[in-house]
Amino acid sequence: MASVEETQEIPFDSQWGAGDGTQQVTENEHTDTLTSDKTSSRGKASLLDSGEDTEISKEDTDEDDPNDLPPLEDVGSAITFQDCKDEKFESEESSDTKVQRVEESEGADSGPVTADDGEKPEGEWLEVLGNGLLKKKVLVAGRGELYQPQKGQNVTIRLKTSLEDGTVLQEEPGLSFTLGDGDVIQALDLCVQLMELDETAQIISDSKYAYGTRGSTQPAIPPSARLHMEVQLVDVEEAPDPELLSGRERLDLANSKRERGNAYYQRADFVSATNSYSIALNIVGCNSKVDITVEEESELLDVKVKCLNNLAATQLKLEHYESVLKSCSAVLQHQPDNIKALFRKGKVLALQREYTEAIAVLRKALKLEPSNKMLHTELSKLVKKHSEQKNIEQAMYKKMLGDIATSSPSGPPSKSPWVST
Repeated sequence: MASVEETQEIPFDSQWGAGDGTQQVTENEHTDTLTSDKTSSRGKASLLDSGEDTEISKEDTDEDDPNDLPPLEDVGSAITFQDCKDEKFESEESSDTKVQRVEESEGADSGPVTADDGEKPEGEWLEVLGNGLLKKKVLVAGRGELYQPQKGQNVTIRLKTSLEDGTVLQEEPGLSFTLGDGDVIQALDLCVQLMELDETAQIISDSKYAYGTRGSTQPAIPPSARLHMEVQLVDVEEAPDPELLSGRERLDLANSKRERGNAYYQRADFVSATNSYSIALNIVGCNSKVDITVEEESELLDVKVKCLNNLAATQLKLEHYESVLKSCSAVLQHQPDNIKALFRKGKVLALQREYTEAIAVLRKALKLEPSNKMLHTELSKLVKKHSEQKNIEQAMYKKMLGDIATSSPSGPPSKSPWVST
């Protein structure tokens, strides 16, 4: 049925510059390669390679490589900053993956700088992270500290981006995004939080907090570019309550966050990808206070399953195996025959050396796709490992019994001559 014919390199998403190395995808997951299993004996494409989730699979040479997996759920077209919150997804995601992107910076302070932490007056440079890589200067003062935006709020800015030599690269008269959701480069996400409504500021950012060593094609940003940005904070408003959105609005918002997660996944920023998928899950999973159609409910469930599968893919890359199992189990509650969830669950159980359970899970998947070569290969590996494990255990058991036998007397103890019969 499905055969792993080749690997296809996925181009780095132009709007998500940071990140080194070429990224290769399978289903929407990671930095490996996209399996392109073609058609089954019945003429249907393998569900493991449907493109529903973006996982990346390398070659099958590394028996314990978690990259040998199906791709992520629908990797769409390149995401722009112009495109585009939170039922707590504790059951499918461990708290250790909910890490703010900001805190990965070298020499960063315990948290973002706020006005009370030392906002500089107009005309003076503010070291945002204390490492010299991100600076902000007020050009035109805003309305005051009470008008600073907060994480989770929607903001609109005017943006002009230039190189150090003054070459203008990008001009956006009205760029809107949600603070803290990872919708834009880190330099903007961090610095706009420090601005006041109507303020105009100059921002100088190292490529680490912008488009990275690879740059971008849209907008056209050279590799490793140090950027100068002039930003005016035009508007601040509360983000909409997902519970009050129509079904279609929730779908659009959740899909935009999911697609951002896919973009982060493709550049191997798995922590940020996890955050985006979790935000999308919060949106589709909240209780609606407005009427939605049966069709919209079905579409929301479909997006939820895609996000769960992709979340499992990122958790696998982060080696958060228990979280992977929870995410896969959540998928299987809705779709017991979901091939990707079964495959990842079996893979993780194998990594945990739970061979008996892993074999049972993969055998179920193989019944659904009996001609899938990836499943056959993985199952053959597990059966072999399970057999080897049993042989080792039997040899150890025999050795233990042999040691006990040799340490015991060969016959019954002789009677003492002092004991009368």
